[in-house]
Amino acid sequence: MSGVHHQGPACQRPMAQQWRNMNRTASIKDVANQARVAVGTVSNVLNYPDRVSQRTKDRVLAAIEELGFIRNDAARQLRAGHSRTIGLIVPDVGNPFYTSMARAAETAAVLQGSAVLLGDSSQDAGRESNYIDLFQEQRVQGLLISPVGDVTDRLQALRDRGIPSVLVDRSADASSFSSVSVDDDAGGYLAARHLLDTGRRRLAFVGGPVSIQQVADRLHGARRAVAENPDASLEVLDSDGQTVLAGRRVGNDLVGRGPQVLPDGIFCANDLLALGVMQSLAMTHTYRIPEDTALIGYDDIDFAESAVVPLSSIRQPTEALGRTAIELLAEELETGSSAHRSVIFTPELVVRHSTSRTIFGS
Repeated sequence: MSGVHHQGPACQRPMAQQWRNMNRTASIKDVANQARVAVGTVSNVLNYPDRVSQRTKDRVLAAIEELGFIRNDAARQLRAGHSRTIGLIVPDVGNPFYTSMARAAETAAVLQGSAVLLGDSSQDAGRESNYIDLFQEQRVQGLLISPVGDVTDRLQALRDRGIPSVLVDRSADASSFSSVSVDDDAGGYLAARHLLDTGRRRLAFVGGPVSIQQVADRLHGARRAVAENPDASLEVLDSDGQTVLAGRRVGNDLVGRGPQVLPDGIFCANDLLALGVMQSLAMTHTYRIPEDTALIGYDDIDFAESAVVPLSSIRQPTEALGRTAIELLAEELETGSSAHRSVIFTPELVVRHSTSRTIFGS
């Protein structure tokens, strides 16, 4: 009877068409069935192709192509206990300094076959801790962090679980962690020394909170420079943040003092603060930069040069920081976290119109 050998339309469809009609993603088992091989053979083609004959390999690759199979890399990484991702936590992703540094780290990571996951702690220790938890759950290869609080115990716990950490923009004892940073004490000294060398004597430091190590180090360096001039003074103005708006608030307070008590030289802990102070002074149309007061920032972000008054600044090598952080992490991964290095870069003074000495006092 002819009906005995007749197969319905669903049975006549190729496997590829069948699973497409089921609206699902092809699995490794589907590939194995399509290529008429064992699941282990498909796995070998994907992970150890030299173990499979060319003929079998071609058949499996043809099945992958036909089915549109996408390997579940996440599942593979979970089985292996780690991923090809690197966690990076910064205090303020809106700050161009950290954006530039993160971009450099990402570029370096891609060259090593990894990807960077970025977390913004917003200078909040609790949020920073949550990101550490998240990256641990994601089984990242390692963690790069510019910490807000004391994270020593957390990072040691991560290392015990096979996840090394590198401190970025923060120095560390090389016996504990690898780190890459800039000598902020030297940078603070450079900034204040430059203001003093242009004839300024009533200096102000704008930055905060001083619990942030970078801010404290820059202030310490500025104090060292001022101490070299007995006739000079340094006033510390807490900015309650490191944004343009925080700088404007400080600038507004300075404007309210009147010209007789306005500092003749202002050193801001970063360029965003300096730009905020500059905006406040400029809006009054009364105080001139640098004629009435000189202004210098820190980081030398792109906006510094293009400001209404080109801003002098202390340049940090952001690209080198990001790239070196990835290199240090790679060393940690290769040695099993048995060796640590501390790399410290030297900052550079960049002089622009905001601290010009030729017209000071004119």
